[in-house]
Amino acid sequence: MALKATIFKADISITDMDRNYYNDHNLTIARHPSENDERMMLRIIAFIANAHERLQFTKGLSDDDVPDLWQKSFSDEIELWIELGQPSEQRIKKGCNQSQQMMIYSYADNSFDAWWKKEQNKLQTRKNLSVFTLPESLASTLANAVHRSMQIQVTIQDGQMWLTIEGADVTESVEVSIEKQL
Repeated sequence: MALKATIFKADISITDMDRNYYNDHNLTIARHPSENDERMMLRIIAFIANAHERLQFTKGLSDDDVPDLWQKSFSDEIELWIELGQPSEQRIKKGCNQSQQMMIYSYADNSFDAWWKKEQNKLQTRKNLSVFTLPESLASTLANAVHRSMQIQVTIQDGQMWLTIEGADVTESVEVSIEKQL
């Protein structure tokens, strides 16, 4: 019998002064059985950093043909393709060719460093690709804040993100630094 996805709810209030974006999002997140809390929270951070009314989670791990998140135009063209982790060169090529903009989000750990050294020269030739990293230490902090129902307040200013995550009578405040690699 196949394992089913675990459903999480996140009510996110975003104040992004860098982009003049102020909105609330009520997200339902299906966490694939093979996905851990760190990766799920990285998806949420990527959503927050690029929040838009048409940005949406896809089937992600369940479907190799789509990214983790995407934003499509009203004419169904892919405006933004977001991958997590260290995607293969073929995956990056596909995302860059099928979308106007591709972004990769990853934790800056040893596996990312090895991947980056191997792929850096090839990636820099892609004009519509951006790679962002979050500190490795942030992964466990964000994972510890995960609850099935979360209220997340976000403020973004001068490239810094401040999160307050509430759920199950626990409140966690986190400052997130996202570093651009390209």
